[in-house]
Amino acid sequence: MTTILMIVIAVLLTFIVVWAWMMAQRLNRLHIRTDSALQALQAALDRRAALVAALHPETVLEAQAAQKIQLGYETFADRAEKERVISARIAAIGESAEPMIVDAETRLSLAHRFYNDAVADTRALRTRTLVRWLRLGGTAKLPEFFEFADYS
Repeated sequence: MTTILMIVIAVLLTFIVVWAWMMAQRLNRLHIRTDSALQALQAALDRRAALVAALHPETVLEAQAAQKIQLGYETFADRAEKERVISARIAAIGESAEPMIVDAETRLSLAHRFYNDAVADTRALRTRTLVRWLRLGGTAKLPEFFEFADYS
């Protein structure tokens, strides 16, 4: 009886350790996905700002101010404010927007969607009770959503 109980406990502990290891690996992959989506979002925002500045010289100051702000969790609010100004300028241009700006807007929309989707997946796993209790997320910060007004 004691041997069977020890085997059951060993199997149960092995199962828990394997589950925790798999969750930690999944969280690591999700954090990598979130980081690369954040870099893609940064590139899309910078590309749009550069295009708007090149095609509409009156927006150079706003575009340069936006490009100076690196996209990070602590700078989201500042960058979002600058992007709102650029979006308002693009909206003011209206139907006569160049195809390159329309393409940049489309790419930005996709990058924004991919980033927020990666954040949602990461947060969904990180906020589970057992994942929090076992601290499987390590020391990585909980990712935040990036929102800005899109007038396109």
